Amino acid sequence: MIIETLKRHWWVPVIRGIAAIVFGIIAFAYPGLTIATLVLFFGAWVLIDGIFRIVGAIGGRASDPEWGFHLIIGIIGIIIGFLTFHAPAITALALIIYIAAWALMIGVSEVAFAIKLRREIKGEWFLILMGLASILFAVLVLWNPVPGALALIWLIACYAVVFGFLGIIFGFRLRSLPTLPAS
Repeated sequence: MIIETLKRHWWVPVIRGIAAIVFGIIAFAYPGLTIATLVLFFGAWVLIDGIFRIVGAIGGRASDPEWGFHLIIGIIGIIIGFLTFHAPAITALALIIYIAAWALMIGVSEVAFAIKLRREIKGEWFLILMGLASILFAVLVLWNPVPGALALIWLIACYAVVFGFLGIIFGFRLRSLPTLPAS
């Protein structure tokens, strides 16, 4: 059942991936953006990701017993997105903690979900790589919380582009899964 729901909503990780890549490209193209502007771009990305996570959770509630967990992650993403819009002049340390906490939460959930699906689909390692990229990103951000603004922007951009490409690949892999016969 989970696989059929995922296959039906294959476009969700693709759109999430495209949003991540767009965010990453913008961050690479304009490294001189102020931290406040970066906060707004990050807030928009997290807000969009949270909305699509909620859509996926609600769409999968009939077949996924853990849909509530995914719903909570989406809600937290939306809250973090709104927090970034509400206080764009937050300190760099608070921004780093927001970003790292969100990436760590996403990474752990992606790895756990991939482990859950490992017997049902081939190619779950893309989801594991997405999760590990998120966890690695969170650790790197927390390791040195006072990096230069340019280094932080490029680190975030690299993470977003990698996460985005892996999400797009995962979505198209879901789309190409064979349809299971009705039982």
